[in-house]
Amino acid sequence: MAFIDYYKILGIEKTASQDDIKKAYRKLARKYHPDLNPNDKEANKQFQQINEANEALSDPEKRKKYDEYGEHWKHADQFEQQKQSQGEHATYQGTGNPFGSSSSGGYTSDDFGGGDFSDFFESMFGTAGGRRQGRGQVKYKGHDYQAELKLNLMDAYTTHKQTLTVNGKNLRITIPAGIADGQIIKLSGQGGPGQNGGPNGDLYITFNLVEHPVFKRLNDDIYVNKEIDLFTAVLGGEVTVDTLDTKVKLKVSAGTQNGTKVRLKNKGFPVYKKDGHFGNLYITYTVKVPTELTDKQRELFEELRKLY
Repeated sequence: MAFIDYYKILGIEKTASQDDIKKAYRKLARKYHPDLNPNDKEANKQFQQINEANEALSDPEKRKKYDEYGEHWKHADQFEQQKQSQGEHATYQGTGNPFGSSSSGGYTSDDFGGGDFSDFFESMFGTAGGRRQGRGQVKYKGHDYQAELKLNLMDAYTTHKQTLTVNGKNLRITIPAGIADGQIIKLSGQGGPGQNGGPNGDLYITFNLVEHPVFKRLNDDIYVNKEIDLFTAVLGGEVTVDTLDTKVKLKVSAGTQNGTKVRLKNKGFPVYKKDGHFGNLYITYTVKVPTELTDKQRELFEELRKLY
C-alpha cells in the first residue's frame, strides 16, 4: 500500500493546529460532499480520503500514532505489543511509515534479528496487509465518517426526525430537542465497512445552528428585544410578546426605563435530553421615542416639560 499523506490531503502543514485541521476539513468536506457532487466518482473518492484524514488528525492521540506509524496508525498498539513480545529488538527509526523500505528510514530485516520483514508484517497484520485467511484472521474496524448538519433555531427547539445522506446512503435520524451549536453526536456502526469481519466505523455528526433574526440563544436561555411606545413606558400598560411556542401578554409598569429587562421563567430553550426542563426567556424593553409630532402633540409635550 502506498503511503497516504493525510496532511497533504487536507492541504495543511504537519505543524498545523487542531483548529487549522478542523477548518481545512470543513472547507473540503463541503466542496466534495456527495450531495453537491452526485454521480461524481472522483469527488466521492476525495470525500472518503478527506474523512479518513480528518479521522486520523482531528484526535490528538490518533494524530500522534499517525505521525509515527503512517497509514498503519490503527495498528500501533498491535505493533507495540509485537515489539515487546520480541524482547524490544525492534526500534522504529522511520519518518511516519514503519512499513516503508530501508531507504525511507523504516525497518530493515536486521531490526528483527535477521528475519524477513514480510514475515514480521504478516505475523502482525496477516497476508497482503491484513488479509490473513483462516484461523487467527485480523479484524479491522472501518473508517469513521464525519458529517455536518445545519439546523435553524426552531428545528433545534423540538425533537424531530431528518434524513441525512452520508456517502450516498440515506439515514433517518432523530434529533433531540435542545441540540447545541457545534455539538457532535455519534452514530455507532454507520461509518465505513469493517475488514475481515471487523465492525463498521462510526458516524460523527456536527450540528451547526443558523442564527435566528429575532431570538438569540445563550446556552438554554433565550433573549429577545421588545419595542414599547413612550406612552406605555411612562403610563404603564400591556404588551404582547412572542415566545418560541406561543404569545404572552405582559404588564408594563409605569415609568419603565429604556433597557429594562424582565424574565419569563421556563420559557426559554429545552434542556438537552431532560424532558420538561427549560431555560428562561429574557425580554429587554426598548422605548420608542416619537419623531414626527403634530403641532398639537408638540404643544402638549411643551406643556409637560414645563410641568415637569
